[in-house]
Amino acid sequence: MPLAWDNIDWVLLDMDGTLLDLHFDSYFWKQHLPKRYSELHKVELETIAPQIHHRLEEKQGTLNWYCTQYWSEAFKLDIIAAKTEVKHLIRERPKVLEFLKYIGTLGKQRVLVTNADRPGIALKFSATAIASQLDLVISSHDYGIPKEQAEFWHKLQQEMPFDPQRTLFIDDSESVLSAASGFGIKYVFAIGQADSTQPRLQCSQFPIIDDFMQLADLDHG
Repeated sequence: MPLAWDNIDWVLLDMDGTLLDLHFDSYFWKQHLPKRYSELHKVELETIAPQIHHRLEEKQGTLNWYCTQYWSEAFKLDIIAAKTEVKHLIRERPKVLEFLKYIGTLGKQRVLVTNADRPGIALKFSATAIASQLDLVISSHDYGIPKEQAEFWHKLQQEMPFDPQRTLFIDDSESVLSAASGFGIKYVFAIGQADSTQPRLQCSQFPIIDDFMQLADLDHG
């Protein structure tokens, strides 16, 4: 699956579930947050866990779903502080750093394009080595629109005049990938196993990759 890298100038990359293992986020929202909430607010874990899950589901796909400040206020709990308690679970997915270094040697623009807010990005950067291998970091919170919406991509291009026909985008969200493809991005790939503890994705309308170096042309130059 090596790409014709001479035809690509921009490499846009999601963070959670793409560059980083989604296990941290899954564990935090499904297990650690309900546990901390039950301890802090003195309620039974078995009672509050499904309520928290329901509140999260209600906001899925919206900007608030990705906003640590929103959830800190909603749950009356410091989300970043709570995330820091399980920071040891934050890690890169396989071959991520190798891939970022590789495309850097090709002179491609390596751009993080994430729905995570700035505090969330800072936490992930503090626990990994990806920041030094990125040329630009874009949060959908900068525009007030999540990547799932077409308007996000128009705003992104206004700030960063990339040619969609010479752009590669990789994400673990089918709805986000569809929005990017609908905008006209030519090279769009899905992640096979966003969460290392969950089964591999079996079906997508986009090509699925498991190892970023599948896309490398190791004979380039």
